[in-house]
Amino acid sequence: MNVVECAQWLKEHDNILIITHTRPDGDTLGSAAALCSALRRCGKSAALYKNPEITDKYYKYVSAYIADDFEYSCVVATDVAEKHMICGGFSGDVQLCIDHHPSNSNYAENLLLNAGKASCGEIVLEVIKELCGDVSPEEASLLYMAVSTDCGCFRYANVTAETFAAASELVSCGARVQALNFDLFRQVSKARIVLEGLICSGLKFYSEGKIVVATVTEKMMQEAGATENDCDDIAGIPGRVEGCVLSLVIRELEPEKCKVSARSHPEFDCSALCARFGGGGHKMASGCVVRATPEETCEMLVSAASEVL
Repeated sequence: MNVVECAQWLKEHDNILIITHTRPDGDTLGSAAALCSALRRCGKSAALYKNPEITDKYYKYVSAYIADDFEYSCVVATDVAEKHMICGGFSGDVQLCIDHHPSNSNYAENLLLNAGKASCGEIVLEVIKELCGDVSPEEASLLYMAVSTDCGCFRYANVTAETFAAASELVSCGARVQALNFDLFRQVSKARIVLEGLICSGLKFYSEGKIVVATVTEKMMQEAGATENDCDDIAGIPGRVEGCVLSLVIRELEPEKCKVSARSHPEFDCSALCARFGGGGHKMASGCVVRATPEETCEMLVSAASEVL
């Protein structure tokens, strides 16, 4: 689909349930909530599925769009690249997916994909304009959250001129930029600061410092007093080391199950690396889940990455 066809599809449907991905970030949630708001402005019945993993950090922004008992006729996914990434508790078919991941598996009946965008929010912005003719201040704020969080407040390599143009447009539409930037990027909890200290003190270096690995165990989380709400964007921590080409954050979810977040410079394909372990994403930002201990996961990922380097 293109944007016009997507908007037309939405105009022809009603009772729309919007779903997000596991461990939801600002992009999937902001895109979903903004789209829901626009659909309601069009007179449609729409709601977000209550993703059980939404953290307090984002819940306050999207709670007004969540419905527990919503009778829906069709399902739309935002920023969900693969069917197994759909949030827990939901089962069923997806009629439309709006996404920016090049690794999208085309699981939905209809797909609006633009892999050149830094965030799904940029695509939803164009859909809303086609759907409603304008963007409300509330939608602008939600979309700014989507765009800014997926590019690290415009610090990541996925940022393009179009990303800045979208952000500028959202500011013009009334996005609460100052308040969002403070809440999302400047203010953190005491537990997050302690956790960062533990992460940094345990960094491991491979391939002459080109590969930097951070491990976050359940024990570290307990020691810091941290929750999922304190783990937003920890994937970017090891990549700050000078000379790093590939950074890996290995997060222990439960015994012998780890989530890996990979970030890299343009010369290394994170998506190809994570695909070896059943994951995917973008060339410079991808992830996967490995059924192993943190130590075993580190050994496997570093071995595979070293072959490429």
